[in-house]
Amino acid sequence: MFQTYESPPTGTDSRERVRQLRDLMARRGLDAVLVPRSDEYQGEYVAPCAERLAWLTGFTGSAGLAAVARTTAALFVDGRYVVQAPRQVDAGTFEIQQIPEAKLDAWLGKQLKAGAMVGFDPWLHTAGTIEDLEKSLQAKDIGLRALRRNLVDQVWGGGRPKPPANPVVPHPLRYAGKPAEHKIAELQAALRVDGQDMVILTLPDSIAWLFNIRGSDVAHNPVALAFALVPASGKPEIFIDPIKVKAEARSHLAKLAKISAPSALAERMVALRATPKRIRLDPNTAASWFFRKLRRGKARIVRGSDPCLLPKARKNAAEIKGARIAHVRDGAAVTRFLAWLDREAPSGKLDEITAARRLEAIRSETQALKEISFDTISGSGPNGAIVHYRVTTTTNRKLKTAELFLVDSGAQYLDGTTDITRTVAIGKPTPEMQERFTLVLKGHIAIAMACFPKGTRGVDLDPFARRALWQAGLDFDHGTGHGIGSYLSVHEGPQSISKRGMVALEPGMIISNEPGYYKEGAYGIRIENLVLVGEAETPAGGERAMMRFETLTLAPIDRRLVLSGLLSAEELNWLNDYHARVAGMIAPELGPDDRAWLEAATAKIR
Repeated sequence: MFQTYESPPTGTDSRERVRQLRDLMARRGLDAVLVPRSDEYQGEYVAPCAERLAWLTGFTGSAGLAAVARTTAALFVDGRYVVQAPRQVDAGTFEIQQIPEAKLDAWLGKQLKAGAMVGFDPWLHTAGTIEDLEKSLQAKDIGLRALRRNLVDQVWGGGRPKPPANPVVPHPLRYAGKPAEHKIAELQAALRVDGQDMVILTLPDSIAWLFNIRGSDVAHNPVALAFALVPASGKPEIFIDPIKVKAEARSHLAKLAKISAPSALAERMVALRATPKRIRLDPNTAASWFFRKLRRGKARIVRGSDPCLLPKARKNAAEIKGARIAHVRDGAAVTRFLAWLDREAPSGKLDEITAARRLEAIRSETQALKEISFDTISGSGPNGAIVHYRVTTTTNRKLKTAELFLVDSGAQYLDGTTDITRTVAIGKPTPEMQERFTLVLKGHIAIAMACFPKGTRGVDLDPFARRALWQAGLDFDHGTGHGIGSYLSVHEGPQSISKRGMVALEPGMIISNEPGYYKEGAYGIRIENLVLVGEAETPAGGERAMMRFETLTLAPIDRRLVLSGLLSAEELNWLNDYHARVAGMIAPELGPDDRAWLEAATAKIR
């Protein structure tokens, strides 16, 4: 099994750990220290050795930051974690602050006096984050100091896990769709056009995509932790632990790049600093450490986005073909699970862990599953209202009648990455559940049916998913959609459908469509499909080139939760057409019993 269900350490040890951290702060002359969730690679998912925030606070969410002052401390989280954080964190040690309403600089300004000093690890914060914070704190006469050694690591000591050293594997061309040599050549040509001599790549998924390699250094993400220097001309250099590069990977990589140990990176930065090269760095994804190493020398830092982001997001023909195949395979697995759930849940014997294990087992039976794409969110009743809920042996709950069950899961296949959420009625749902579900469904359909001009950004589409909820005085506190990799990260930028989605959507991008509604202490609702951005015909008399979405995910939406009277004729037609497509493509993959269940689950709603 790819997922474990042991209860993570709670915040019960936080008080002693924070006390030890404060002792170190005092010896270093620091009035506060920052402890982010991120690692050196600024990824959403981190290796166990980088789980500093969880170790210190007990909070296991995928985003957050702790600020520890001499006598006070706070944990900053966004709306996804306002229910989860108080359950995991010692409230006597950390106060919970919700961003974006709560601001780190405002909190520090309130807690610290003029002349105070805040310490941070330059490896764990992007340059943009530190620069913005520095400007804000200067107005309050509070300074920032980059630390040479991470203070949490010092307190953690010998109990800290060792860094991962899992093998790198080449990603076959039939799935990648383009040779790494061609990707590198195109990137180098773009650098020359922009008048740049080199780019420093710091995101593991960018490096995996560029060099057509995959790894397993981070749970559920097929990436190897590495950095790379790519010159505008000549051979790139990749900095990776040599123990990860076995014979097959070495043969593949040696043709593409010089392979160096991570310990050589600092020396290489010093050498680059002495040259008059124009070096591209992304201030939003690269650690502050790189900027600090290159400053005050002859080298000129050119601030620009990671040049792999957009090409990686625009899936090529092989990747699109693979995604469609992967979603048929995965849709059949999810449909088998939903049929099993419908048969077994009324008994009252199922719990969240049993359901999650069964889903993973069914996916494993495809013989194509390489990993799950994230820990399955298996939330019964009130646990479904925790947006990023992770079931453990402590929180495990029975699936009870007259409640909702939310299951958000995904798979990593060589030909594609999947992510799907279904909300299921266990027994008879209440009218309120049906009404709220249908409002969420209306938002989902609005995104799925959207036809929009080229240049449209995710922020422009986000209100489509919220309009029906807004009209009822409701909303949800997460984005409507995130980008998806091709056998890579399940959360891939730069595209998103959200209030922060400022990147224009382009053909070939895969993105999620997942509006929701969450009633704390009662239930959660989310309906998620993955969609592919493609070109659309311009309507008669139209003047703009248009785009649309193709829904990739194939699994039934629970008809028992749909109030057809709240749907327009157009919305009802979409749902019936979608279910007809699901039945037509998934039924041939199923056995007789599951096929019969699917026929009923996708029957036309009139």
